[in-house]
Amino acid sequence: MNGLLNKKCKPCEGGLNPYTSQEAQSQITQIPGWTLEDGDKTIYKIFYFKDFYQTMAFVNALAYIAHNEDHHPNLAVGYNSVKVFYSTHAIDGLSQNDFICAAKINELAT
Repeated sequence: MNGLLNKKCKPCEGGLNPYTSQEAQSQITQIPGWTLEDGDKTIYKIFYFKDFYQTMAFVNALAYIAHNEDHHPNLAVGYNSVKVFYSTHAIDGLSQNDFICAAKINELAT
């Protein structure tokens, strides 16, 4: 089981250094299907569904996870797809919280 699934996000109000490119590239291997972008400051993944109803059910379940972790993604929602973006805005880059949430969303999608 992915060790990230057992972790809980920690509040981040800044004051931490974002992951370096090397740290981000190391962490991305734990969350299959996710991609680094924006100079390794953001991760994203596109999830595909049969129809709009399944898409919105996924978005609602994802919102529940984001609320419980108090770490929220940016979303691009279409008829049968959702592109999920994570970055820790308070530090203008990636933190462990982004990878924890990505792992939990991967689990949700399985």
